[in-house]
Amino acid sequence: MARLARSCIQSLLKLVNSGLGMVGIAMIVYSLWMLRVWLRHPESAEASIPWFIYTILGLGVALCVITCSGHIAAETANGCCLFIYMVFVFLLFLLEAAVTADVFLNHDWQEDFPDDPTGNFDQLKEFIKDNFDICKWIGLGVVALQGISMLLAMILKALGPHPERYYESDDDYLPDRVPLLKNYVPPQSYVVSDPAYGVKSDAWNIRINSKASR
Repeated sequence: MARLARSCIQSLLKLVNSGLGMVGIAMIVYSLWMLRVWLRHPESAEASIPWFIYTILGLGVALCVITCSGHIAAETANGCCLFIYMVFVFLLFLLEAAVTADVFLNHDWQEDFPDDPTGNFDQLKEFIKDNFDICKWIGLGVVALQGISMLLAMILKALGPHPERYYESDDDYLPDRVPLLKNYVPPQSYVVSDPAYGVKSDAWNIRINSKASR
């Protein structure tokens, strides 16, 4: 029963974690599109790449890295991997909470961000204002995916990893958790020595010589 529950939790964690990965891929594609538009801009030759493009690209890559770590943690069900994954998700929570608190509590929050010469930042703000309900549900969905992934990781960490699987190896170490191999007899070692027929031939020659002397 515990094995079945562990397998179900692993599959659910992979599924929920894939949602975060899709969000990260979408952010990477969006940042690459903005970079392509910026490189075609006349000012791109004189100015560096704006911070907004770097930020979206960095967040997308971070989400993809978190997704990869989550898949590894779900597959191995290792306590250390699950803990690292939960730390990553928790840090992402803190970043989102800090940005949200700054937007809602600070009326001059726009001054906290540098100027964006591409105008993509202003376009994103206008898009969010025009489609606030849709963007709100998308944001809540992403936060819900993060919360569910942390909950599943905690449950999987509490259940522990699968029973250890032992495979054939050339080592002489015998695991203590394999009762069927308690009476296991290791293979006998062989010692290379001179062939026995050489000794017999010498004895045979001595006997022949003694008979001939008689």
